[in-house]
Amino acid sequence: MKSKIASVRDLEVYKIAFDTAMEIFYISKKFPIEEKFSLVDQIRRSSRSVCTNLAEAWRKRRYKAVFVNKLTDASQEAAETQTWLEFSLECNYIDQKMFEQLDEQYEHIFAMLITMERKAESFCKTEG
Repeated sequence: MKSKIASVRDLEVYKIAFDTAMEIFYISKKFPIEEKFSLVDQIRRSSRSVCTNLAEAWRKRRYKAVFVNKLTDASQEAAETQTWLEFSLECNYIDQKMFEQLDEQYEHIFAMLITMERKAESFCKTEG
C-alpha cells in the first residue's frame, strides 16, 4: 500500500533533487574564488531551482496546466545545471567520475519529472 503524499518533500524526485543540489553546494565551495559570481552562483541557483519549481508545482496542482508548466520549468533548470556541470568538468573543477555521478542523478530526475507529467491527472485530483 502506498503512503499518501502530504507534502512536496514526500516526493522522491524532490528528495533526490534536494540532495543533489546540496552536493553541488558543497562541491562548489572548492571552486576558485574568481568563479564565485559566475559559475558558482549559476550552478547553485539552477540546482536549487529544480526544487523550488517542484514546490511551486505541488502548490499549483489544482490546475493541471500550471502543474505541468512548473514541472517543465524544473526540467529546464535541471538541464541548465547539467550544462554548468559540463563547464565545471572542462575547467577541471570536478573530475570525470563526479561529473558522471551528478549527470546521472539529473538524468534520473528528468525521468521522474517526465513520469509526473504523463501522470499529471493523478497528482492534480482534488479531494472533495
